[in-house]
Formats: sequence, C-alpha cells, structure tokens
Amino acid sequence: MIRSRGFILLPLLATLAACGSSENDALAPAKSGEAISTNDKIVAMSGATIGTPMAERIAVLGLLNKRNGQTRDVELKPGEAIRFDKVGIRLRACEKTAPWETRPDEGAFVQLLVKERPSGTTEAERWRNVFSGWLFKENPAANVVEHPIYDVWVKACKMRFPGEETPLKEKSSEEAPAEDPAAIEPSSAPQSPPAPAAAEEARPDDA
Repeated sequence: MIRSRGFILLPLLATLAACGSSENDALAPAKSGEAISTNDKIVAMSGATIGTPMAERIAVLGLLNKRNGQTRDVELKPGEAIRFDKVGIRLRACEKTAPWETRPDEGAFVQLLVKERPSGTTEAERWRNVFSGWLFKENPAANVVEHPIYDVWVKACKMRFPGEETPLKEKSSEEAPAEDPAAIEPSSAPQSPPAPAAAEEARPDDA
C-alpha cells in the first residue's frame, strides 16, 4: 500500500515541477533586445512617494557575461523586462537617497532569469529564476547575484526630488538679482580720512 502511494506521488511532483518551469518561461520576454511592459507589481521602499513617481523612474543596470567578458548598460523603468539571448532582467523598482541625507546610495529591485539546463542533467534548457531582490550601488555586498555566467549591478536610478527642477546657480541668481551701481545712494555718515601711505611714514626727516 505504501509502495502504491509512492507511485501516485511521482506524477504529482512532476506536475508541480512542470508548473514552476512554465511560470519561469512566462516571466522571460519572448523577443531578445526589446524592453517590454509586464504585469509586475511595482515595489516601493519607504519614502518612495517623494520625488519622481516610481513608474517614471529609470534604472541603469550593468550586465556582465563572464564567459566572453562582454558588458552592457541596460535601462528599464519599473514594471519592464528585457531579454538578451539566454538571460532576462525584470525591474520592479528603483530608489535613491534624498539630497539632504548624509549617506547617498542608489538601488533597484531586480529579477534575473537565465535559460539553462538543470545542473547534472541532460534535460532541455528552461528558464530559471536565479535572483530576485534589491541591489545597491554603494553597498554591493549587501546582496549579491551568485551565478557562474551572469552578473548584474546597479549603476544609477534616474529620478528627481522636489527643488531639483531648477539648477542651484540659476535659482540663486533669480532670487538675488544684481544691484545697479548707479542706483546706490552715497551714505550720509561721516567718512574716516584715508590712512597715510606706508612710504610717507617711513621717509626720514630732511637734514
């Protein structure tokens, strides 16, 4: 009886494995080199409502192929995904610290998918989710992509905070216009006489 239950469980486990594989296949974009919109729920950190709306931010990511040493820059908005041959990247959020914070940093919530054959098997290649989480520019060791072929890191999160719309120099010149020298009236206060020149003080008396 126990043996028969074991045979019954085998098809069930195979079905569950197939479901997980099909879900990963659906996550990878069909076309290579083209960013597409996804149905991903946009993730926001605390304070993400300040500045540029999350859906309008742009994350700049670096992608490395360790086999050939090739790197490329990838720009995605939250809720977009892109594929390059056998590697896919999905972006769910990007964030950076406000200008008034003492420790600047930029981060992105990234999902990395790789199409590969399961290790130690001769099965066909299938998409596998190898990383999902936050990556940080100034603190890369906080979360690391561990894959023998591909690596992803954060280069920037393009967004603005309130007050950054106008450059600082332009704003200061507009707020404090230069005064007209001709419009400055002379002061009625008594003026001190000029100090004697050092050369005249040091001149010896005539014999």
